[in-house]
Amino acid sequence: MTFAPDTTERLARARADLRTGVPVVMSSGLVILAVETLTKDRFDSLRSIGPDPVLAITGWRAHTLKAHAYDGDIARIALPSFATVTWARSIADPADDLNHPMKGPLKTLRDGPAGPVHAAISLAKSAQLLPSVLCAPVLDPKSFAAANDLTLVSTDAISDPEASPLTRVVHAGLPMDASEAGRVHIFRPDDGGEEHYAIEIGHPDRGKPVLARLHSACFTGDVLGSLKCDCGPQLRGAMAQMGSEGAGVLLYLNQEGRGIGLANKMRAYSLQDQGFDTVEANHRLGFADDERDFRIGGEILQKMGFSQVRLLTNNPAKIAKLESCGLDVTERVPLRVGENRHNQAYLATKASKSGHLL
Repeated sequence: MTFAPDTTERLARARADLRTGVPVVMSSGLVILAVETLTKDRFDSLRSIGPDPVLAITGWRAHTLKAHAYDGDIARIALPSFATVTWARSIADPADDLNHPMKGPLKTLRDGPAGPVHAAISLAKSAQLLPSVLCAPVLDPKSFAAANDLTLVSTDAISDPEASPLTRVVHAGLPMDASEAGRVHIFRPDDGGEEHYAIEIGHPDRGKPVLARLHSACFTGDVLGSLKCDCGPQLRGAMAQMGSEGAGVLLYLNQEGRGIGLANKMRAYSLQDQGFDTVEANHRLGFADDERDFRIGGEILQKMGFSQVRLLTNNPAKIAKLESCGLDVTERVPLRVGENRHNQAYLATKASKSGHLL
């Protein structure tokens, strides 16, 4: 019998460490720190480990900084002698790009293994931090982690992630405006990530296609009534349609800001105030157009006993992902609500760059 954490539990611990500014050791021989939570003391300590620390960013961020991404979707920047914590953050965070566009010259590396660095950035993303890390090599990662009381994680486990299995925690009845016969199901991923919710309207027949929607959490739209997006109207419109038809399932997935988290979403909003569209803002931050994992929705529907879906969506990517999970999407039900003068450009970008059917 052992009380030691398994691989999944170590990854959860590593994400928490990065968010609080604590270094993490990777089995491939790297010590990593998230640039967003970097402190001067730990920055100085990392530089003292060895002569070759690097600052890693994504290919999207490298493109913004006019740095060569020799590794394709990431770039490894050799840390210059004059580098400070403030400089490192200016590389990771585009907030001040327009005022100080010249960050370099930036020397990016083309030799040596990039896989572990790629995994390090993936770990920072999964912690909903800016996708930028400081890395330094160590010869004996296990001993280094033990000597410094740091979490040691498997590089392979980060590099080839599986969608974490979900456990249904509890469900209970909840009368709602859409239907007095409502029920909320709470699902918790085994990796310690955000919980997700299934809102069941009425009593859907498990033997027939269920009217369903995969709705990504949007604090600003769903709660505050933001006019910058159409999320709030989509949420209310979907539930109203399910209530009108007498049955349906709305999956409320905690993947705020297309999977980048609320803090990074607010950073993207700030960039939009500077004139960038939604996709451009994500790229300047170092993220892809969409970082969400719709496999979560597929697993929840299957755990609830559904195999056929009438999907309320304008996004073909959701249909493709559910079908790849083994679900039969029998119909796409359009959901066109919420357009206003504040979000017309946002909706146009969704159509032109993200393939939404608007």
